[in-house]
Amino acid sequence: MTDQIARIRIDLEHLEPRIWRRVEVGISTNLRALHEIIQAVMPWESYHLYEFAIGDRVYGEPDPEDALWDRKVYQAKGLRLSSLIERGVTEFLYTYDFGDNWQHRIVIEAVEPADPDVDYPVFVGGERTAPPEDVGGPTGFMDFCEAMASRRHPQHKDMVRWYGGPFHPTEFGATEIETRVRMIAAKRKTAFEAFQRSRASRRH
Repeated sequence: MTDQIARIRIDLEHLEPRIWRRVEVGISTNLRALHEIIQAVMPWESYHLYEFAIGDRVYGEPDPEDALWDRKVYQAKGLRLSSLIERGVTEFLYTYDFGDNWQHRIVIEAVEPADPDVDYPVFVGGERTAPPEDVGGPTGFMDFCEAMASRRHPQHKDMVRWYGGPFHPTEFGATEIETRVRMIAAKRKTAFEAFQRSRASRRH
């Protein structure tokens, strides 16, 4: 399906200790598909808007109202990782949820030959649990962690109820993330095989 893969590290900015993930993806992956992969590995829930900032351009889902804000947003699905790699771009920013403003630094660590027996993307590893949706950005997340860590904290019971149970900062659910990414890989493989079949049928 792919000749080359990019090994990518995703770091959530403005938080310590660092929350990060590493994935391997085909270099033909476009930015909208990369958005879906990032959502799967953190994991986020795709409730909010997103954008990639690369150089002086912004990529995301263009909206007619962008012009009112004097913004030009380019189609995320129109730019592939291979184009960035050809231009020598190895690092860029991904922002999810403009309210909480979760900024991620995306680093292309390496470009390597793909394993023909592997369906990409593949989750490689990571550390620490990502913040829950709508927790209030980095400051809200730090308050949340403080409340969840102590039964004596005045907000502890409310936060546990809101979150739906205890919060484990280090057990980030690697098995669930692997399953999410495998589902993306399986969906892509099915779509690619259908595309190949339709192309073959048009030749005959």
